[in-house]
This record gives sequence, structure tokens and C-alpha cells, in this order.
Amino acid sequence: MDSSSTAIHASVLHCLADPDVCGSEAIQYIPEGTLLIADGHIVDCGTRESVSVPRHAEIMHLEDKLLLPGFIDTHVHYPQVDIIASYGSQLLEWLERYTFPAESRFHDIEHASDTAGFFLDELLRNGTTTALVFGTVHPESVDAFFDAALSRQLRMICGKVMMNRHAPTELLDTAESSRHDSQALIDRWHGRERLGYAVTPRFAPTSTPEQLTLAGALLDDNPGVHLHTHMAENADECDWVHSLFPQAEDYLAVYEQFDLVRRRSVFAHAVHLPGNAWKRLAAAEAAVAHCPCSNLFIGSGLFDLRSAQKHGVKLGLGTDIGGGDSFSLLRVVNEAYKVQQLQRHTLTAEYALYLATLGGARALDLDAHIGNFEPGKEADFIVIDERSTPLMTRRMTNEPDWRNRLFTLFMLGDDRSVQQTWIMGKPAHTRQP
Repeated sequence: MDSSSTAIHASVLHCLADPDVCGSEAIQYIPEGTLLIADGHIVDCGTRESVSVPRHAEIMHLEDKLLLPGFIDTHVHYPQVDIIASYGSQLLEWLERYTFPAESRFHDIEHASDTAGFFLDELLRNGTTTALVFGTVHPESVDAFFDAALSRQLRMICGKVMMNRHAPTELLDTAESSRHDSQALIDRWHGRERLGYAVTPRFAPTSTPEQLTLAGALLDDNPGVHLHTHMAENADECDWVHSLFPQAEDYLAVYEQFDLVRRRSVFAHAVHLPGNAWKRLAAAEAAVAHCPCSNLFIGSGLFDLRSAQKHGVKLGLGTDIGGGDSFSLLRVVNEAYKVQQLQRHTLTAEYALYLATLGGARALDLDAHIGNFEPGKEADFIVIDERSTPLMTRRMTNEPDWRNRLFTLFMLGDDRSVQQTWIMGKPAHTRQP
């Protein structure tokens, strides 16, 4: 171990559990800490005195920096990079005006590869080390994404969109072709190095009952894969779903009808859900990706965090590029805090950290591998500069309480605050001065 060990002396902050459940004991802050890593994994994390550093280990002195686990983005569209910050649409018009034209280009493997590489580099620049990612209907889009992720040694989950109605002809598959293509991609990529596959119907309106049935069959046939889709994002969307599936009690019931609500199922948005749906999500061990940037940018609504917390639903945060307007989960927390303020509910800095790290890992059922600095986990983490801008320097000065500094980081921080991003114990991004 000695020859491949690295010990980093810095402040360390991570979640051991859900602070909404376990209170202050859920967070560990070590102002003079040491993180010991070897062979891509965490060996130990503790105070300078408690961690036994091997004699020949490399020592890094980052005493003025803060180490956090890598951020986890639980909902994002890599093919929508080039339409980020597009003007003036809500969800259904957004799809027609921006999303579908952009995604129609991803049959071209060169275009897909170029976009995937840029997208992943942006994630790293913003401190995101794992993401649950939409491809397009084209299998080439997933091949290109996984190839780019594999070359960077990243833990990523992606899937081919299943969509056989209510979209342009060039973006439609069939129920049977979507099953065949998805299975081929699962066989090629799922479980390869750090990669995982997600069965990915875009949302209920763009799949026939036959296709949704086959999506459930893919989950049954391939234990360990994820289900990734959208749910109850927009009021007009919900009305459309009701007209297409009039027998369903609510939007969640549509997915329940096809046995798609289960462990490792991740539903993006869930802005317009009735109260009893939260209880059913929790009972099924399904997860929700909260995407405040896109919910605000395309005018979808305000997320009901209180109901999710009350029922113990697994939650993560999503940038939802390109409906969302930032790759930074720091900015996502900024908007999430404001969304709750509008509803007279407070998102604490501690719970926000949990959602961005360990909570996201639990939502993706990956907390055995990532999410905090427990020994044995993969060494994906970020080096935070709490004084990355003049304003942050001024604000952080003479602020002894780490909780206040963490909140300030979430409110004022962005990609400039991420000095380094480490993947499997090695720097994968270093911010240039």
C-alpha cells in the first residue's frame, strides 16, 4: 500500500447518514483532517492524529481547503448541452422547439462523441463525479457516452431513450426495437468497469402501453439496472397523461401499472404529485430527482420537499441540463433553497450537502461505492476553495461556524469554487488560475 498511498491534509466534511433523520450526528466535520487514499479507494478519514499515514505515502498539504465527496447529479440530459439557456418555453413547447431538433443529430457518432466529451469535462469542472444521464433514442448516443466515461474512469449511468409515439418520426423507435436495442446496450456496457445502464422511457406520453410493458420486462430480465424517466413535471403534462391513461389514479399510478416503480427507479421532478403518491414511492424504495433550476427556468412549479421528507422518499438533486441552466450542483442548491423559502420551508445546508452527496448515492443505490469518505469507498472527491472569489473571501473572513460557511458556499459558490476534482484517487480536473 505504501507506494500508491496519498495522504491529504485539509478540512474534511461529509455525511455519515441523513441529517433529517439522525440530526447532528449525521455530519462529520474535521477542521484539521487527513484523507488517506490508496489504489483508488478511501483507506481512512479522520483527524491528523488518528490517521496512520504510511511512511512512503505522498503527502499533500491543503490545509486551507475543504474536501467534500464528489457531487452526484441524479438527472441530466447530455444531448441537451447545446440548447442550454434557450429562451421562452414551458415543457411541452420546449420539447418541440428545442429538445427534439437537438436530439435528432445524435445518430451521428462523431457528434455524439464530441458532445459527450464536452459534457463530462463540464461535470468534472463543476465537481460532479457521478450522474444519471439521458441519451437519445439512438443507440449510438449511449455508445458514445459510455466510451467517453470509460476513458475517464467515471462512475456513470446512462440509457437509450425509449419513445415510440408523440415525437418527430426521426426520433421514434418501436416497442420491440427499443427492447432489442436496450438489451444490446445492457449486454455491452452494464457493469463494465464503473458503468451502469438505465432503462429510459422519456415519459409516459411518448411510450405506448406496449413499450412501457417491455420496459418493465427489461428491468425483470436485468437485475441491477436502473429505471430513469420523468414524472409530474408540468401541469399541462399531467393533464395530457390523464387523457392518455384515464384509468390511472394519478401520474405515478401509470408507472405502477407497468411495474416500473421499484428500487433503482428514479423519477425526475415530481412537482405535481398528490399526497398519497409520496407514501407509495417510499414503500417501493423508488427515488426522486429534485431539479429546481429547470423547474424555475421552464416554469414548471415548486417542489414539495416537506412531503418527500415526511414520507422518507429517497431524494437526489439534478441539474436537468438543458432545461436547467447550470452544471453546478452548488447553483442547484442555491435555487433549491429559494424554492423552499417560497413555501415557508427551510432547506438546511446540512441536508443540502446530504442531497448532493450521500443522498444522491442512496437514490441511485450506489452508496456502497460512493457518497462519503467511509473506508473502502471509491476515492471520488472534490477540493473546495472557500475563498474562490473576492466576495466569498470577504464573507468567509471571521466566520468560525462551518455550517454558516457551508451555507455561504452553496449560496455564492459555483465552478470557480471547485479547485480540483479527483476520480479514483487521482486528479481529473484542476482549475487553472
